[in-house]
Amino acid sequence: MANNQEQLKNEQENTSEVIKPIIEKKEGLVETPESTVELSPRDIEARAEKARLEALETAVSVETKSVEKESSKSHSSRRGPINKKQHEKSFKQTMSQVQKELPTSKRVFSKVIHNNFVEKTSDIIGDTVARPNALFAGAFVAFILTILTYTVAKTIGYTLSGFETIAAFILGWLIGISYDYLRLLVTGKKS
Repeated sequence: MANNQEQLKNEQENTSEVIKPIIEKKEGLVETPESTVELSPRDIEARAEKARLEALETAVSVETKSVEKESSKSHSSRRGPINKKQHEKSFKQTMSQVQKELPTSKRVFSKVIHNNFVEKTSDIIGDTVARPNALFAGAFVAFILTILTYTVAKTIGYTLSGFETIAAFILGWLIGISYDYLRLLVTGKKS
């Protein structure tokens, strides 16, 4: 229903755009000697269709020119694929612009975490040790084994040392990292 109303509104706008040049031409005809000649309905429709086509061609040419201008502006600054230096330069410019808008404390924090050494270290750790499946498996196994260990220890009257949770997490992490690497070997895709 709303779509039909939008189509009707668009058709009305298109019709009004087409009618305006026709009315202007008709007003111009009143002043010419041709205005004394009466036009048949076919002639009126033919002129309206001609005016509509002219208006569409004009609109298309104007739109094409504006698109060409915008594309030439965006492509005139560089040619070809972006190389590593251009990518790094663009990244540094963007980061400096964003950091200028941040408050002082957040700006300092941003500079620290976006340092090349910190970013590389974070990427390496994220790709090896701190994998999401390994951390999830570690937390899950630690939760389950700690509850079981605590229940058994309470039942038999044994006191816990506190290392049980850490050991359970390490066991779960090993299970999770093993699962990740086995899946990588089988499928060949990183998650």
